[in-house]
Amino acid sequence: MIEAKLKWTDGIRFDGTSVFGHKIAIDGSKEAGGTESGYKPTELVLFSVAGCTGIDVVRILEKMQQKVTGLEIEVKGSHPDQYPKPFNRIEIHFIFTGKNLDEKKVAKAINLSEEKYCMVSQSLKGMANITTSYKIIEE
Repeated sequence: MIEAKLKWTDGIRFDGTSVFGHKIAIDGSKEAGGTESGYKPTELVLFSVAGCTGIDVVRILEKMQQKVTGLEIEVKGSHPDQYPKPFNRIEIHFIFTGKNLDEKKVAKAINLSEEKYCMVSQSLKGMANITTSYKIIEE
């Protein structure tokens, strides 16, 4: 079981501590009554997707003997204008840097993460259309 705990501090800000002891602040925009002193909850969902799939992809490519020297992940989420506003589309774009990266192996690693390993993507599947794309930069 995974657990998260937050403590309300004031306004609409909450502070939490990770299982590793790292601090996190969650807040809203000024229009929503916040002070913009932390991450928006929806922003954290996108960071979670990026982090989860990033960890998977790096580990899978290492096992495939691929020389990845850098990886950036850009995630964009779209939602309706009216409530409820669940994400209905999430776009994940990977930018790989490496030496002689095999495009087929990169695509397979992304697919394995998306379809089998990433708990966050699996949790959002069916609620949001998740698409992936990638670019490889030869070093």
